[in-house]
Amino acid sequence: MSKEITNDNIDKFTQDLSNHPVYNVASHAAQENGIYKASQNLQTKIDLDPTFSIEIETGKPADQKQSGRCWMFSALNTMRHPLQKKFSLKDFELSQNYTNFWDKFEKSNWFFENVIATADKDLGDRKVSFLFATPQQDGGQWDMLCGIIEKYGIVPKSVYPETANAINSSALNDTLNTLLRKDGLKLRKLVNSGKSMDEVEAVKNDMLNDVFRILATSLGLPPKKFNFEYRDDNKEYHIDKDITPKEFFDKYVGMNLEDHISTINAPTSDKPFHKVFSVEYLGNVVGGRQVRHLNLKVDEMKDLIIKQLKSGEVVWFGSNVVKDSERRAGLLDTNLYRRDQLFDTDFTMSKADMLDSGESMMDHAMVITGVDIVDGKPTKWKIENSWGEKPGFKGYFVMSDSWFDSFVYQAVINKKFLPDDLKKAYEDGKDNPIQLLPWDPMGALAFE
Repeated sequence: MSKEITNDNIDKFTQDLSNHPVYNVASHAAQENGIYKASQNLQTKIDLDPTFSIEIETGKPADQKQSGRCWMFSALNTMRHPLQKKFSLKDFELSQNYTNFWDKFEKSNWFFENVIATADKDLGDRKVSFLFATPQQDGGQWDMLCGIIEKYGIVPKSVYPETANAINSSALNDTLNTLLRKDGLKLRKLVNSGKSMDEVEAVKNDMLNDVFRILATSLGLPPKKFNFEYRDDNKEYHIDKDITPKEFFDKYVGMNLEDHISTINAPTSDKPFHKVFSVEYLGNVVGGRQVRHLNLKVDEMKDLIIKQLKSGEVVWFGSNVVKDSERRAGLLDTNLYRRDQLFDTDFTMSKADMLDSGESMMDHAMVITGVDIVDGKPTKWKIENSWGEKPGFKGYFVMSDSWFDSFVYQAVINKKFLPDDLKKAYEDGKDNPIQLLPWDPMGALAFE
């Protein structure tokens, strides 16, 4: 039987304030300055000095502006760094708008195909509601970017630059999602009215034609061939004529995407370690690369990242950047705010409990470019963000090891660094991964 809050309850709670000796000081500080500023631990700035024992120089950070393409920027950063070094191209960038165009186009088809597949379900079905809630968006994961590149290649930013709708994507997303929901309802009616799949497919292609026109108008028409013309850091002139985006990727990036796999740290009871998982309805390219995650213990993930950094290769990773972070200072630390002291209340939750309750999940992707190891253990990590040069240390952040433990969920590792037992675990599970529900936290998209 439910019970209401009574006046006696409130009188007791009010009287209890006197049992908290710092209440008067804490309330004044919190009301005057806000919770985070009032509880900020200044020791964090000392502990997270941006000095690292292992560090990869990566140059000027990129800037995703007012868009949710962090996963795309970060993945392309991992690819441009070796290219910059090999071809002597300082501050060179790959086109984030090019992958953005094809991602949105493929996500639209992904939505249509899943709408057709679920047309027999009621509109109130949770999975159908999930599909229509966000037909497409800016966010994504590593495997989704790989699916785009494997199909469409990549181009330099100079060939396909940013547009107003790329750097501030809200209007384009709203426009596309309105159209996709309208068309999605039409496709459901066609299927349920008994139309043949050929008829439904023809209508879907007309719908995709509208999507393509909207994207080409808003983002520009992607090139099929282009001239790659540049001067390197030694002022020497180069030109590569009539090259396709896939040829450009193979020649200038040359990364074997199949060798790079997504590992996760999800210590929840439903996800055994050393098993491979996928997420229902998570993806973008129909018939393309499937999203797959190998679940590891957090120390296993750290060891692999350190091996990769030592070899000179940076690491794409996904985390919950809004938790215990100071954007302007570029600090990520579980001790950054002492709300427990400010409110005399215990806020402690395990990583598993945070995932299970929705308290935390991945919302942002960045790149690990360094680590500080003291007495054989990592203490802090150097992070390349994609928010331009103003936040943090000229665009770079410092992450404490305790923050890694709590809020890092995904890291992309080159398979060559995996020990034999983990290689076997991945190979055994990759073709038949355990399917998670669409709303599982490991299906969260990086979009900050």
